[in-house]
Amino acid sequence: MNEIAENIRLLKKELPDNVKLVAVSKTKTIEDIMEAYEAGHRIFGENRVQELLGKYEHVPGDIQWHMIGHLQRNKVKYIAGFIHLIESVDSEKLLREINKEGARAGRTIDCLLQFHIAREETKFGFSVEEARQMIESGVSEELRNVNIRGVMGMATFTEDMDRVRSEFVYLRSVFEELKEGFFQKKDDFCEISMGMSGDYKVALEEGSTMVRIGTAIFGARYCKIDN
Repeated sequence: MNEIAENIRLLKKELPDNVKLVAVSKTKTIEDIMEAYEAGHRIFGENRVQELLGKYEHVPGDIQWHMIGHLQRNKVKYIAGFIHLIESVDSEKLLREINKEGARAGRTIDCLLQFHIAREETKFGFSVEEARQMIESGVSEELRNVNIRGVMGMATFTEDMDRVRSEFVYLRSVFEELKEGFFQKKDDFCEISMGMSGDYKVALEEGSTMVRIGTAIFGARYCKIDN
């Protein structure tokens, strides 16, 4: 068994049944992706639209692609026809653009609302107040071609796991507030995407239903991506 396949096997053995493993394939080669695919894995995450498009046409069609990086509104049209889940919806304007392109593609696109939970200013995401105001305005009912399925957040990049844990606890509380306040009757509002290679074990302890793992699957190998 190759190293990538073995890493996936060990991770899936560790994850609870209700937790999805997103293999973060940014900067990884088609060969790397296919090694994971041949090991039975089907969910992959990319940060950049250009890189995703460069891979999408060269791999099997049953792969479920997640957009996990900051998404510019003018790039939505390129992925609207096939993206499985956009995890990084960080503004109402972006949500409206996804709805527009979803309608054009004849699809309803699943999305997660990204929240700013880290202390780092470079991270993107809603504040709780912004999300609450948006949902109270009726956007989630108005936009027929998007389906909000939960929340996503990126913890501070640090070795201080107490800080990371507190940020994950906060994201879980955001999910519960939104579920209780707005999505009680929506069974598929159920996802909390948090946790990466360095902190996924803490994320699992705090209720993650989706972990985004790159290095722990593929290692540090990378390919050059042209801009």
